[in-house]
Amino acid sequence: MTDAPAKSLNLLFPLRVWLVAALLVLPAALLVIALPGQERRRRVARRAGLLAFWLTGTRFKVEGLDRLPEACIVVANHASYLDGVILTAALPPRFSFVIKREITKAPIVGWLLSRLGSEFVERFDKKAAGNDANRLIQRARDGACLGMFPEGTFKHEPGLRPFHLGAFLTATRAGLPVTPVAIRGARAILPAGTWWPRSGDIEVEVLAPVVPEGRLGEHARQLKHAVRERILERCGEPDVAHLHAHPH
Repeated sequence: MTDAPAKSLNLLFPLRVWLVAALLVLPAALLVIALPGQERRRRVARRAGLLAFWLTGTRFKVEGLDRLPEACIVVANHASYLDGVILTAALPPRFSFVIKREITKAPIVGWLLSRLGSEFVERFDKKAAGNDANRLIQRARDGACLGMFPEGTFKHEPGLRPFHLGAFLTATRAGLPVTPVAIRGARAILPAGTWWPRSGDIEVEVLAPVVPEGRLGEHARQLKHAVRERILERCGEPDVAHLHAHPH
């Protein structure tokens, strides 16, 4: 027999989330559009994310921020639609996030992300993708702090998928350390294929940075392997690279 109180709670949490989103997202979006200065806009986005987690009763815990170098590339596991919001809320506002260019086709969303200083990259046109990669390397050399999800996408099923090489080529060629970040709990709250969230806790753990040993592709692959192993140890999900292998 179905437990009626439990069923009611399961229905109330998603409604609470969407009520918070409706009341919080629009004012925050208007501030991001209107405010001058990229750092101010990012601070608004960060505070809105933290406030949203608090208002929905989602425990949001961040550990290891003291490990972040002043300049670095952050890479994190990708498990949920929430991951961008999670890193925005967890990290200092100096970080720009690297996002697939297709998102710019979404009404308003692409504009808002641009106002936050996001870096958009092409995934399907090789020439454009190469130009985007060179731009990111130069941005990193100029001191930009970048946040990336090297899995590139996420699925409903748990597991850490293979990492693409781009973030690590950027790090090696720019001479910047890579800081691994493990996100736990996001997939259970809002996995792929649904917009019906479930209650849960989110933990973000910033791990010790890994310094590239050289600037060649071979060093980038070694860096990718070392960083992925650290995230795998701490993300709480199985290694499913063998099921989703890709050449890069």
